[in-house]
Amino acid sequence: MNRSCRIVLSVVVLSVSICSGLRLEAQEGSLDNTPPQGITPEEIITRFAAQEKLFKEAREHYTYRQDIKVQTRDGDTVTGEYHEVFDVLYDDKGHRIENVVFAPQSSLEQGGLSLDQGDVQDFRNRLPFVLTSEEVPEYNILYVGQQQEDQLHCYVFDIAPKQIVGKKRYFQGRIWVDDHDFQIVKTYGQAVPEIRDTKKKGKEEHLYPKFTTWRQQVDNQYWFPTYTRADDTLHFNMGDIHIREIVKYEDYKRFGSNVRILYQGKEIPKGDQKDQKPAPDQKPDEKKPEPAPNPQAPQK
Repeated sequence: MNRSCRIVLSVVVLSVSICSGLRLEAQEGSLDNTPPQGITPEEIITRFAAQEKLFKEAREHYTYRQDIKVQTRDGDTVTGEYHEVFDVLYDDKGHRIENVVFAPQSSLEQGGLSLDQGDVQDFRNRLPFVLTSEEVPEYNILYVGQQQEDQLHCYVFDIAPKQIVGKKRYFQGRIWVDDHDFQIVKTYGQAVPEIRDTKKKGKEEHLYPKFTTWRQQVDNQYWFPTYTRADDTLHFNMGDIHIREIVKYEDYKRFGSNVRILYQGKEIPKGDQKDQKPAPDQKPDEKKPEPAPNPQAPQK
């Protein structure tokens, strides 16, 4: 049987109904469920969703290295491994490109697991999960309290999709929002829905490990993901598989060649940009690069 696990690493946590039973792997203080002072939960949601939109746009102007390692394990023994390291770069037109620097042959099938094209694309395109203003209406968002997360004081919310529409993927779990910058700094959860096709006796199973994603501040402004970890047992019909995942995001660097210059609110034609300058108080307005076609996944 070909047991496929569509592994999605991003930035959220378990559903509202079961978050209370999760074991969180972080240095946290106790959860204080008192209401926030001087601000309502609805206002917090509005503020962090706006910041998430800025974060999503800003990250598309940064280069970085992504290191993905997925292992199947039997106790302390590694029975299979998928490992890929690639640099996210941009060409002179602002199109996203990937330069693979390390990608040995996957041995996951020896551990009873296989990754399909969708799994590999999830590593790239579903990371990180962002909850922008446009996406907020799709989720139930419940304020659960305040908690110290390392050196940060955070508002804590449980989130879950209101409904599953078609084949769209969603996330459910818990997010931690810094009370100073109003940005998500940590998430814990999993992708939903999972797929179990009992009519085909498990041949089309797609199960998802629970994961934690931590963010760190980059350029004293944006909270970008830097580390994701999953350590979970997936209960397939034909048997359990212990899976461990580590994803690292390193060496963020600002990419700034693809910009359009505005002068008094109007874009300067490219031929005239060398002769005109924006007003002293006018900041350049960056143009979002068009996404490049998805790369091909490694074939086993």
